[in-house]
Amino acid sequence: MAKGKKDKDMLARLADRGEEALSKLAELPGGTKALKALNELRERVDDLGKKVRGIDALEKRIASLEKELAALKRQAKPAARRVTTRAKAAATRKPPAAS
Repeated sequence: MAKGKKDKDMLARLADRGEEALSKLAELPGGTKALKALNELRERVDDLGKKVRGIDALEKRIASLEKELAALKRQAKPAARRVTTRAKAAATRKPPAAS
């Protein structure tokens, strides 16, 4: 339990120092612009992270669609061969001789 309290104290100290650093940065000339830019950057990175997490789901969907397409192609090939075989047989037949 002593270690948990020590960790909380350390985190509290870090948070306090971070707040101090941000307030000092805001006091500098152009500091508010810098803080605003950092906040906008954080928001953009968050949005980008959300989009990147969505890529995994899209990749899974693409993989399943590719499997379905491959299965459909395998089913379509024998049917296409039968049609072409019949077409070839019809083309090789000789028309009846005219008398």
